[in-house]
Amino acid sequence: MGKWATPLPNCLNEQGLQMKSHSIAEISLRADQPLSVAVSCIEASGGEIALVTDEAGKLVGTITDGDIRRGILRGATLDTMAADVMYSAPRTTTEAASRSEILALLRKHSLRQMPILTPAGVVVDIVYADDLQHPAIALHPVVIMAGGLGTRLRPVTETVPKPMISVGGRPILETIIEQFQTQGFRSITLCVNHLAQVIEEYFEDGAKFGVEITYVRESTRMGTAGALSLLNFKPTHPLIVMNGDILTSANFGQLLSFHYENMALATMGLNRYQYQLPYGVVDVEHQHIKSFTEKPVYDFFVNAGIYVINPEALQLIPAEKYFDMPSLFENIDNRKRAAFPLHEYWLDIGRHDDLEKANDEYHALFSSKRDEEKK
Repeated sequence: MGKWATPLPNCLNEQGLQMKSHSIAEISLRADQPLSVAVSCIEASGGEIALVTDEAGKLVGTITDGDIRRGILRGATLDTMAADVMYSAPRTTTEAASRSEILALLRKHSLRQMPILTPAGVVVDIVYADDLQHPAIALHPVVIMAGGLGTRLRPVTETVPKPMISVGGRPILETIIEQFQTQGFRSITLCVNHLAQVIEEYFEDGAKFGVEITYVRESTRMGTAGALSLLNFKPTHPLIVMNGDILTSANFGQLLSFHYENMALATMGLNRYQYQLPYGVVDVEHQHIKSFTEKPVYDFFVNAGIYVINPEALQLIPAEKYFDMPSLFENIDNRKRAAFPLHEYWLDIGRHDDLEKANDEYHALFSSKRDEEKK
């Protein structure tokens, strides 16, 4: 099979090449399989890539997480065939190439991985470059908006701040923080207001949760973007901003990669939402009926309350003034604002029925290291 046939340990070699310990079969699929299979392959590759091969194992295309997100923006779903989204002319190299030659190609073309092929085009391995373009995950600060009043969840929120409402036997905010910690983030700022002391007393400095937590206290409501003007540090890397009442299994590393790949100043997470009108729609022109549509289904994207913001974009936020995140995006050139569609689980816990749904679905979707330790 050649020198690339045996996967190397999940580490960096002396030349900076990252070899991950998975088999090619685990990250491969056929062109006529759905994107849901590609998502599983990408997860198996550590969030990097899925290989589309034929029955003989020959490479016919590749699918990255970014390819899937862009496909969703064009109307694809997880049932769409891989052939409709894959990149059919990926850069590859052969078994004869040296590691230094492969690393040079990765650097030249700003690639994060490269399939290794036999002369016949069969995939025998894949090489991953160390993070040449993007800084380490831990260097990116996380800001969680945890100061909302939660008026739609009263009377519960009269004594408990909304992010501290129990879902799955633990505060929503604890699950959010654990998701970030598990994915490698370490610096978290909580913007608090309503019943702030409850949150501060529970999380303290974050040490027992494996992160460093600092707090920003809003004396008045500042809005999702306005609160960023109160940060007591100047970020040097893009920061992730997220509402504190959201349950999601999103991969925040992939969100950052998407942000960098699109050279965005600000990226907004989107969730696909479908709504069926319970009535037949009548299209009227003047006094004449043009057409009928029986109970149409509307399909659109909604703001998911998850963002990546570059440090320079913070200069667009006015000081000591209420300013929401859509207003910030409106002040950014549309070529510099990116849309990141989520295909993972996402739920905004804003109403009582959302809270009930979250509790019903929690244990099937979120595993907790701390829960495992209690067993």
